[in-house]
Amino acid sequence: MALKDSTKGCECSQEVSEGELLTRLDEVLEEYRYKPGGIIPVLQIAQSIFGGYLPESALKRISLAFNKPYSEVAGIVGFYAFFSTIPRGKHLIRVCLGTACYVRGGRRVLDALKKELKVDVGGTTQDRLFTLEVARCFGACGLAPTLYIDEQIYQRVKPSRIGEILEKYRKTK
Repeated sequence: MALKDSTKGCECSQEVSEGELLTRLDEVLEEYRYKPGGIIPVLQIAQSIFGGYLPESALKRISLAFNKPYSEVAGIVGFYAFFSTIPRGKHLIRVCLGTACYVRGGRRVLDALKKELKVDVGGTTQDRLFTLEVARCFGACGLAPTLYIDEQIYQRVKPSRIGEILEKYRKTK
């Protein structure tokens, strides 16, 4: 299983094996295993090492290193929204479905994204370029419907503009 090297924040395309990633995780575990409260920082670093998600192999390794049951480590991951056990895309798309956005067409925007990306909410495109999520409110109700892609907000989005919006992200593969 080859994954993209994202441990240094680069967008390089160097392929790294799962074994190499687990070796990197072992180095982190050596540093944190005896530190009080070290499990959360290890999970954050591990998620970065594995390209934005925590595979089962990493969670098992972490549970063994901290001498915790696997269920406890998995419970921590499930509790915090920051963590994911599903591979994430390079770009995170969040569609607002708060009241104002919903009433002004947020659902139609979401449906257009699902159709264009061929994924459901919580899914990641096969090329791992996009992950689609929903949110309840961005605090931009007067600009509804809105969506975020990474840190960029799009206002008064029309379903017919989805292809145009996504195109600039596809060009930066």
